[in-house]
Amino acid sequence: MKYTYYGHACFEFDFDGTKVLLDPFITYNPIAKEVKAEDLAPDYIFLTHGHEDHVADMVTVQKKKNATVAAIVETANWVKNQGVHADKVIDFNLGGTLNLPFGKVKMVFAAHSNSTPDGSYGGFPVGFVFIVKGKTIYVSGDTALTMEMKLLERYQVDYAFLPIGGHYTMDAEDAVIAAQFIKCKHVVGTHFNSFPPIEIDEIAVEKLFSEADVDLTLPEIGKSYEL
Repeated sequence: MKYTYYGHACFEFDFDGTKVLLDPFITYNPIAKEVKAEDLAPDYIFLTHGHEDHVADMVTVQKKKNATVAAIVETANWVKNQGVHADKVIDFNLGGTLNLPFGKVKMVFAAHSNSTPDGSYGGFPVGFVFIVKGKTIYVSGDTALTMEMKLLERYQVDYAFLPIGGHYTMDAEDAVIAAQFIKCKHVVGTHFNSFPPIEIDEIAVEKLFSEADVDLTLPEIGKSYEL
């Protein structure tokens, strides 16, 4: 299994041939100019919330392979309103678990805000716990540090995808605490460097994680990594 990073909070898991894309925001990301949204062809798209920097390329990517889109109920309704057939939309809610051909996916709490690009209420922002082939992957989505993260230690998370850019989400210091809350030693940084408010000092951030004895990957756009 592997993942490929496409910038911001967008990355794609390859679960032994099944491709699962998170939060497609590529075309309008100034540091992802080498990636073309129309070239992506996932089987599934998961949306953590409806902000434009997480859904801007949803329609373009969904049409490529008629991907199934999964999101919280209200954001899923927005997806349907974009012309995605209801049969290709999975709406579920906090605490819900999907049993899909590639594994299980549980929707979990995130502390953020949520509206869709047309200004509609998007429901709660969320994160996801993927349980696939004996490995557990936590994708927090955009979130602040929360005590609810302590509940996730029961999943024995192997990899945690956490925002580290601050300003709109938790920063690197809070992400270290989040990793300690869920007792995860392998963190993949997301939601950083896309625009000035979330630019980071990479050396300082890496030092912070190293001092906490937490392995940090700052993924490069377009590069794939083994899980």
